[in-house]
Amino acid sequence: MSYASTTPKFHSDLILDSYALLATVTSTVSPISLDGSNLKIPHIVAVARYGAKTTISLSASQALVASLETLEKKLADGDVIYGVNTQFGGTADVRTNKPAELQHALIRELHYGILPPGPQDGQSQNEFQHNIDTEMAHLPRSWTRATLLIRINTLLKGCSGVRPLTVQRLQDLLRHDITPMVPLRGSISASGDLSPLSYLAGAIQGKPTIRVLSRDNQTSNAKLAFAKFGLEGVELGAKEGLAIANGTAVSAAAAALVIHDANTLAVLSQLLTAMSVEALGGTIESFDPFFAETRPHPGQIESSGNILSFLASSSLTKVNTGADASLRQDRYSIRTAAQWIGPVLEDLVLAHQQIVIEANSATDNPLITPTGTFIHGGNFQAKAITSAMEKTRSGLQSIGRMLFSQCTELINPSTSRGLPPNLVAEDPSASLIFKGTDLHIAALTSELGFLANPVNHVMTAEMGNQSLNSLALISARYTETAVEVLSQLVAVHLVALCQALDLRVLVVGFFEAYRPQFSTLLHQKYSTISPTDDLFLLLWNQVLKSFDSTVSLDASSRFTSISKSLRNTFIDHPSFMPTSLSEINEFTLALAESMEDAWCKYRDAYLAHGNASPLLGMASRVMYGFVREELGVPFLCTERIRTPRGDDCSMGEEGGVTVGSYNGVVYRAVRDGRLGKVAIGILGEARGLGKEAGANEATNGLSDVGERGERNGEL
Repeated sequence: MSYASTTPKFHSDLILDSYALLATVTSTVSPISLDGSNLKIPHIVAVARYGAKTTISLSASQALVASLETLEKKLADGDVIYGVNTQFGGTADVRTNKPAELQHALIRELHYGILPPGPQDGQSQNEFQHNIDTEMAHLPRSWTRATLLIRINTLLKGCSGVRPLTVQRLQDLLRHDITPMVPLRGSISASGDLSPLSYLAGAIQGKPTIRVLSRDNQTSNAKLAFAKFGLEGVELGAKEGLAIANGTAVSAAAAALVIHDANTLAVLSQLLTAMSVEALGGTIESFDPFFAETRPHPGQIESSGNILSFLASSSLTKVNTGADASLRQDRYSIRTAAQWIGPVLEDLVLAHQQIVIEANSATDNPLITPTGTFIHGGNFQAKAITSAMEKTRSGLQSIGRMLFSQCTELINPSTSRGLPPNLVAEDPSASLIFKGTDLHIAALTSELGFLANPVNHVMTAEMGNQSLNSLALISARYTETAVEVLSQLVAVHLVALCQALDLRVLVVGFFEAYRPQFSTLLHQKYSTISPTDDLFLLLWNQVLKSFDSTVSLDASSRFTSISKSLRNTFIDHPSFMPTSLSEINEFTLALAESMEDAWCKYRDAYLAHGNASPLLGMASRVMYGFVREELGVPFLCTERIRTPRGDDCSMGEEGGVTVGSYNGVVYRAVRDGRLGKVAIGILGEARGLGKEAGANEATNGLSDVGERGERNGEL
């Protein structure tokens, strides 16, 4: 029994394979063949978010018939079968000889969830009432589609005693995009997700009481939808209501979509870390393979190797010897990133495996064995999904905390190694563009910390019968919320990183351009000093050092301070003569004026036409290009976010942009999958697959057809 190839592997291999399969499935007209054991996460994503088609294998249909024959024989023999000729849960000691009516009663009484107001509810008494009409009261359409897929697949194992017709009608809901409106809350995932799944069972009966959503989010009911497509509702058989409602399909469906998104965010976290190393002027030493050789955790081996590959060809990383009395090593947020990310990758691999197994498992009760025996147990207990979601959510919080530290170090001039305060492109006194970002990421990281709390508030339910309940769906829901929050944090950090990289390249370019001018100016005052003299090098290094230490000053004061800092270098040099003081003063005054003029001109030119790409590493170059060129997020300065005045609104609503506007552009690219595809392409290239064999294969065929209006947008 394969359970869709659940053998553990490196996280990078897992996600590259997943994206490649997703691309294949979404770019072909061939339907996904379901047999109860071959479902993978990309299949679930493809059906839930991209409308991929499915079909039922012949062998699976035959297994359905065999289990149904066993059920009919046992009933004819007078056997007592839980939920078929007995009541349910704490009242299972009650017997009945009307099993079909019992199934209808079960499904009917499980329709207890609260949904948004429908046509029969009339107008709200308070038009401003909070959340009264939002979709938050029901599962996103993609979650329900994934639920249908998993429920079909698990029933096809032939352990549940359902008819092929019943499974086919569930298939019809997918085929015609008839999506039952399922309440968001109300499941404890103990005896499975009873109430949410009951709405699927109600829908295939063609009930007018079951509201459904169409592809364009129009609301109807199951009876009208069936009439539209010429379908007849099914009359539930002796075990079919219980077989559909008793199981973990809803929790597994939500978890499958969440883990796909979380895996993508984990790749993005490694890319952003590599970009942070460059933006902070860090070193590749932290990712030397020797560290992983001496501490060979799979996740650490993988993450350090990835980040090192992402930094290939960078001109911004430094060799840190500590000779200039600075920190000998990078700060923790980048130096220990591989050790921090590694365990998260290992947890995500295990979580992925658990969810795949669950999506290919029989999770109702009782089950019918191939030998014709009914066995009563607890496969509906969804603790495996809870386990997967708890470690996923904890991992997302860990990633968020790391990104928060990296981002705050960029914004803070005391930790950024020469970047201006608040990442401003102009004088610090005139702007504080990214100060709000510092507040924003603090709020997001705090929320992630709260969400990382365990979902363990188990209550005894159903007459004391359900004393253990997994709360898997609740855990999956809050993990999806964590995905949303981390996606915002990723977007905000990426915008800040691109700003920081531009600022870093601006400085590098300026000093490359200004060094000959400095040499000329020095030679005019001191004709004996050549660019190879030790005094020249000492003076130039002091200029660079002072430039970093004066980032909080405006240009008018900054370059005066820099030039004055050279006096001690002159005085301490063996060639200094007391009669040279006046010449030193003349030189420093000329230098201050020259540098300020050159800096302002170079900065203005870079703001207009600058491009950091040539100096960036292989990963940063692609990410930076995507943000700047594809998404249109520019190098930010005050003029580019200034509120339009008077008639200066030619761009309509888009004429007035904010930092938040650009954060939102990147966030939507995270959520709708565009940035994820870029990240997977980079990862494929970094792992030696090459662009043709790896990156493109993993992304071809994926079109932007995700459900952006939903809470679980494609990543």
